[in-house]
Amino acid sequence: MKAVPALRRVAVLGATGSIGASALDVIARHPQRFQPTVLAAGSQVDALLALCRVHQPLHAVIADASLYTRLRDGLRDAGLATTAHAGDIALDALAAGEACDTVVAAIVGAAGLSSTLAAASAGKRILLANKESLVLAGELLTRTATLAGAEIIPIDSEHSAIFQCLRSRDASREGAGVRRILLTASGGPFRGRSRAELEQVTPAQAVAHPKWSMGPKISVDSATLMNKGLEVIEAHHLFGLPPAHIEVLVHPQSLVHSLVEFMDGSTLAQMGLPDMRTTLAVGLGWPERIESGVEGLDLLRQGRLDFEAPDTDAFPCLALAWQAMRAGGTAPAILNAANEEAVSAFLQGKIGFLAIPALVDNALSTLPSGPADTLDGLLAADKHARQLTRTAIETA
Repeated sequence: MKAVPALRRVAVLGATGSIGASALDVIARHPQRFQPTVLAAGSQVDALLALCRVHQPLHAVIADASLYTRLRDGLRDAGLATTAHAGDIALDALAAGEACDTVVAAIVGAAGLSSTLAAASAGKRILLANKESLVLAGELLTRTATLAGAEIIPIDSEHSAIFQCLRSRDASREGAGVRRILLTASGGPFRGRSRAELEQVTPAQAVAHPKWSMGPKISVDSATLMNKGLEVIEAHHLFGLPPAHIEVLVHPQSLVHSLVEFMDGSTLAQMGLPDMRTTLAVGLGWPERIESGVEGLDLLRQGRLDFEAPDTDAFPCLALAWQAMRAGGTAPAILNAANEEAVSAFLQGKIGFLAIPALVDNALSTLPSGPADTLDGLLAADKHARQLTRTAIETA
């Protein structure tokens, strides 16, 4: 008789975002296997309360401490037994504590690092969507996870694809049998445009992704190809491969999510419709395959698949990410912080589109890369890069 899998207690950090919604959709399809025990949000207290009414978690956390009373009173008025919490300290404690054994780390930006590290230090299964955790602190996070026996399963489509393809070979040795990995990129809304044609790009144009509806920051990162650059750094830490073995292919159909080429000359690709529920189902159920609610891929209906090299002259952010990855240490943290500040300024109309890579390049060339072995050191590099970039924006 087949054993019944143990009930997994899942914390969804970033529950009110699109990834949180997809995670809760998959969880709800398997009530005998998964229980959403912790839901966390940044400042959308009404949306968090709505989710609590549906999913009835044990705990709800709002990052903005000024909204604690509204959360507490809203839970009470709804007749829920859910305990209200506020602030990063409470979030870290819940991510590391007994309320969950699985953490969906989907908080956007550097704000998600602390809770991800807390979950890693407690040996949890981490479904990682927060790429900044690996870009800012990849060496520290992976070392912490290894020492604590934590399991990091990436849930963005490209790294999930690589994760799945790599499970076809003996993984007892890091990088065993792998010649290279190829991350695919949609190319964003400006694929095919020259550098000169990007001079007058507006924020509204940059956030209009041809394939997906995403938040403004990640949409701009997709438009500059910085998002793919951050994913290259992530792949380096997740899969233990040197920079020279990681490449990028532009694939506008977004059906081949990534590829792995092996020493024997074979290449495996993971394909599917672009829906986060697939990768979340992989992370939640692994090594089993579970229903995600996503249809299969009809290649006859989809037609052709195209691939092309990325244009790093028009989109230099990708080359800057490779530069930071090769430099190592705090360089990726500097890259990430400068990019966050530059993208924010662009969205506010303070700078042009091409100023984003220029500001990132300035931070990388001005600030030296230091050791990345402590959180304090990484946060200091992050702070310095932000200060430098803000000053450059203000004085431009």
